[in-house]
Amino acid sequence: MLLLTTAFACYVASNAQQARRLPVEVVSPQVNPDNTVVFRFVAPQAKEVKLSAQFDRLAVPMTKDSLGVWSVTRGPVKPDMYPYCFIVDGVSVADPMNQVIFPNEGFKNSIVEITGNTPLIHTVQNVPHGTLSYRYYYSKELGIRPVVVYTPPGYENDSKTNYPVLYLLHGSSDTEETWTKVGRANIILDNLIAQKKAVPMIVVMPYGRAYPVISKSAGSLRTWENLQEFKKDFLGNLMPFVESNYRINKEKNSRAIAGFSGGGGETLYLGLNNQNLFSYVCGFAPGMIKEEFDRNNAVPFADPQLTNKNIKLLWFGVGKEDITFRVVNEYMKVLDQKGIRYEYFSSEGGHTWMNCKLFLSTIMPKLFK
Repeated sequence: MLLLTTAFACYVASNAQQARRLPVEVVSPQVNPDNTVVFRFVAPQAKEVKLSAQFDRLAVPMTKDSLGVWSVTRGPVKPDMYPYCFIVDGVSVADPMNQVIFPNEGFKNSIVEITGNTPLIHTVQNVPHGTLSYRYYYSKELGIRPVVVYTPPGYENDSKTNYPVLYLLHGSSDTEETWTKVGRANIILDNLIAQKKAVPMIVVMPYGRAYPVISKSAGSLRTWENLQEFKKDFLGNLMPFVESNYRINKEKNSRAIAGFSGGGGETLYLGLNNQNLFSYVCGFAPGMIKEEFDRNNAVPFADPQLTNKNIKLLWFGVGKEDITFRVVNEYMKVLDQKGIRYEYFSSEGGHTWMNCKLFLSTIMPKLFK
């Protein structure tokens, strides 16, 4: 597999070199004013190239011209950010002409942004912007760990204010960069703060897999083994690092935790079982299994009334076509039976980062109020 991957990488690099030698400029993706998008891929020797994009249910065949450039036009496409890749003779590859890559350990896709005529909540706008810092901290159990930290506009010039903090966890095969490069968490918060719809806050986006103790191919982040190892790191190393390096309000009413998919499973486990630390717990299409409900919810299920007192907001968002839709609704039935309060938001669509941006922009105005 390594030899095949290396050979194909050389093949793609060769195609990129050929693109630079073409008599015409090859642009991909080309987003047009009418929200149609042209995708191009240089592969003179390829026998078949398809476009696989999240706005299409099936891969779409591309057509090769006399110069060996494959192309296809799609749309108009609803304004948003979408992952896509090319399937070249059966092998999926990112777009070599596009520098915007989806950070993920299971696949490598590119990202196309269709902005439309009206700025969306995740569109970069002319407002004050916060700062993203790429940091590393030491974990006794796991070694050197990466974390991305957002500080709000004005943080560097204000030495007195202590800010509330949101810990934001990614999906199972994502990385610490996915919430900013695909989920646009920093841009969403910039815009909401500028609109005075959200309070300035610090957002901490750690790497959610307990690697190298837990293999990167071990499946969902919500597995019991990963939860136990990640809990040690999160509580014992990450939180102390953040609170010693940033001006954090350490009261529990100033702490929130939210996460997507497998990271949503981590969120519920950490947030609901550590009610002395968190007052806001938000799951975005959280990864759960019905048979694990009792085990993973020992604290909230033991005393529902205390949970209602401790947790100011327990929130769930899930798409109607999401693979987690059924289990999330089964979980909420259990919460209803036990009398645990929560808020529920149902959207169109499936298990996508388009929905993640929607969920995040919905809960941020609810935090720390």
